This record gives sequence, C-alpha cells and structure tokens, in this order.
Amino acid sequence: MRHNPASSDGRVIISGDALTVEDVVDVARGYKPVSLSDDARLRMENSRKWVESVLRDGEMRVYGVNTGLGALRDRSLSPDQAGQLTVNMIRSHSVGVGEPAPIDVVRAAMLIRVNTMAKGFSGTRPKVPETLLEMLNKGVHPYVPLKGSVGASGDLAPLSHIALTLMGEGAAFYEGELLPAAEAMKLAGLEPVVPGAREGLALNNGTAFTTAMASLAVHDAENLVKNAEIALAMSLEALLGAGDAFNEHIHAARGHDGQIKAAWDVRALIRGSDLVDSKAKVQDAYSLRCAPQVMGAARDALSFARMVVTREMNAATDNPLIFIELERENKALSGGNFHGEPLALTMDLLGMAVAEIGNISERRVFRLLDGTLNEGLEPMLIENSGLNSGLMMLQYTAAALVSENKTLAHPDSVDSIPTSANQEDHVSMCTNAAIHATQILRNVEQVVAIEMITAAQALDLRLRERKAEVGIGTGAAYRTIRDRVPFVDADRTMYEDIVTIAEIVHNGEIVAAVEDALGLPLHGLAEMAVVG
Repeated sequence: MRHNPASSDGRVIISGDALTVEDVVDVARGYKPVSLSDDARLRMENSRKWVESVLRDGEMRVYGVNTGLGALRDRSLSPDQAGQLTVNMIRSHSVGVGEPAPIDVVRAAMLIRVNTMAKGFSGTRPKVPETLLEMLNKGVHPYVPLKGSVGASGDLAPLSHIALTLMGEGAAFYEGELLPAAEAMKLAGLEPVVPGAREGLALNNGTAFTTAMASLAVHDAENLVKNAEIALAMSLEALLGAGDAFNEHIHAARGHDGQIKAAWDVRALIRGSDLVDSKAKVQDAYSLRCAPQVMGAARDALSFARMVVTREMNAATDNPLIFIELERENKALSGGNFHGEPLALTMDLLGMAVAEIGNISERRVFRLLDGTLNEGLEPMLIENSGLNSGLMMLQYTAAALVSENKTLAHPDSVDSIPTSANQEDHVSMCTNAAIHATQILRNVEQVVAIEMITAAQALDLRLRERKAEVGIGTGAAYRTIRDRVPFVDADRTMYEDIVTIAEIVHNGEIVAAVEDALGLPLHGLAEMAVVG
C-alpha cells in the first residue's frame, strides 16, 4: 500500500490508490489542504475522451452514459438528454432525511469520492473532483441529511446532496452558517459545476459516504481501545488485582495478536505499581482476568475493519467502470462495485467489538462500587455511605448505555429491502451499520470515562489506606483525570464530570499523556492490519 505524497506546502496529493485512515482524519477534522495529482488528472482526461466519443458518435449504447438508470436502463438517450439525465438524477436522488451529517463525515465523504474519481475509471472531467477539493479547502460543506441510503447502488441519497451543492443548489454550511448553496459557493469564490453525462454516477454511485463514517469510526475505535486499556489498568490496581493473568507466556500460548498486544499494554501501564500482586491473590473475576482475551478479540476485529476500510477508500465503487486499455469497442463494464456489503459486515463487526469493550468496562465499574467485591474499599466509593450515595449512579448510566448498545449492535447487514422496481433486489444497509457503529462508539467512550472516574476515586481511597505507588502509565492517566475532576468527598452533581472525561477520552488527551509518561506508544491498529 503506497502512501499519498505530500506537496511542499504539506497538502495531501490525491492519487486514487494511496489514501489512508490518517489522511481522511487529517482532512476531515484537521482541515489539511488537498490537491489532485497530475497522473490522476491525466487518467481522468483519457477516460473522459472516450465518454465524449460515445456521446458524439451515438452508435454504441453504454449504461449510464446514454441510457436511463436502474429500472430504466433500457431507455436510450440523446447527448442532450444524457446531460439533463445527470442533473435530473442529482435532484431526484437528494431525498435524505433526519439531522445533518456531522461536518467531518461530509468532508471525509467528499475526499473519498474524489479519490475514487482519481482512479480514472469514472469518465469525469478533472474539473468535477477539483471543484470538490476546492470546496474542502475553502470550507464549503454541503448540507447532507444523515439518513436515506440503503447502501446498494451506493450511497445515492447522501452523495446526491453533496453533488447538489456542487451544482449550486440545495444548502451548505460556510463559516458556521447554513446558507443556500449558490450563496455559499459565491462567498467562497467558487463557481458551481453542472455535471455532464456519466458524471452524475461518478458523484453519487458508490460507498463514499459510508466509507467516510467507517474511516472515522476506525480511527475513533483505535483511540477508544487504548483508553479502555488504561481504564482497565487503573481498575486492576484499585482492585489489587493479580498480575499473573497478564503474563506474556499465557498470551503467547494462545497466539492471538490482539490479545498479546492488549496484555503487553497493560503490563506497560502498571509498570512500577505496588498494587498489583499475584502472591496475595491467585485469581480475579473475569472482567479483570479475561480482559486481555476480550480486548484482544476486539482489537483483532478492529484491525480487520481498518484493512477493509482502507481498501474501500481506495476502490473504484461506481458503475459502469471505464477501462481504456480494454481491447474492444465498448470499454465500459457494468458490475456491482457500488454494493456496500463489505462495509455492512465490517461495520456490524466493529459495532459489536466496541460494544464488548463497553460491556466488560461496565462490569469493572460495578465491581469497584460493590463493597462486597472491592476488597475493603468503601461501598459506592464514598465515606459516610448511606448519607452519601457516592458514585452509585455512575454505574446506572453505564448500564443504560451498554444495554442500548445491545440493540444498536443487532447486525444491519442481515437486512435487505428491494428497491428500484426490484432491479436492486438485494441491498446491504451498510450506512445504517455505520451509523449504529458510531452511536455505539460514542456510548462506550462515556462508559470508559465512567470507569476512569470510578477507578480514580478508588485509587484515592486505596492510597489513603497504604503507602504504595501506582504504575507509570496509570499514574499519568490518574493525574490527567484529577486535573479535570476532583475527588468526591460528599455527594455532588457529576454529569459534567462524565462529559469532561468523555471529551478527553475522545480527543486522545489521556492516551497522549500516558504515552508521553511511558516514553513509548500503546499498540495501535495500523501495525496489526495487513493491507493489500
């Protein structure tokens, strides 16, 4: 897998085959500037010449170039009608509903759609993707309702809303304000582009919107799994856990890569701790003792997700695809690369893996708060319990979130409702899978934040009763948490504490503090994935 080269001004150069999860995050959230590579522009010019020759000659019928679409595929069109078909299609397919998609998702979708066009199989003029890139660079963000894609002939509805803004229609966000698209484009100094024949399909026929959500989900899941390991290590110390369960020999004997790395991370986090002792305790409950096995299985699933998503963001996913090198007159091949099944299955898997991270985290919260299970700590981790409820209700919130996740984790990929007069008689529902996986991620970020708050409280109480040192990594996490949330010595409102710690879980601040203290990184997903 090649990496996108960077130009001298640091921008990402889009080539069609080298986009990474990190590139997507840099552009979608970091607003890194982007440009099209010269090679990609040349490929697009060559495929566009062939499309224009088909339109000009009028002898060959090519799906999506001079025919109707979907169930209307057998209707022939003149060159003028072919251009009007594209405009009609973008307008008629802009039927999304619900809340607008987050700006980072829209930006990621625009980037990935350009990367698909850059492969040179879509028959578009370079002007189309270059205008999308300028919209990214100048901050024109189409208004895209989140719901409406079944993930079959691609993400037709959400991608059509992006194309609608490109045409100067619909609405767009610019400098924090929702405006008519034509006005937003004008303020940014951009001219709308009216797509021609075949270019409508290049814009809306493919999986770019789902892949955008999936790319950001993979990035956030990698960050989350590191935070969850930190929370686990803090709870292990607070509960005076047995360290033997994390011994490298145990995990090497089973051989699962994710499990080995999860155990390694915990050993690194608790290095220097006086609270983890295998002499005083032989075994712990499964939420501690089997955590590397559970977290490791989730790691392996997320590593697979990274592999699939990386392939998909560099794939040609529209239809038909134009292969200039074919030794035949009709160089367009009609197939089904727009079908979102790879993403549907992968996002279902990611959602389930992340839900399991939340499930086992909630069980440790419960154990920390139960006076019969936490080996001498105050019930509900509060002095004068009874008068004070302490942290009792934090576990209620965690329980509600993990219960919701069990519903959200029901696989969307097993569902299919036929569309387009039964021409599209099997659909993937990949977009729903990505939406639900993202919702699970946000829930588990809060569950892990709750475990961190609870474990920090337990460590405070534990260290009052004995002279001991916490681990190098867990100590850095504890201090970062205590910089934001104070010890609870009597009942007070805590909802803001959860929000505060969930935010620094999400933005990677706790992971950064821990890795800085350790002088080495916790294991990510990138080095676990084999991309080919």
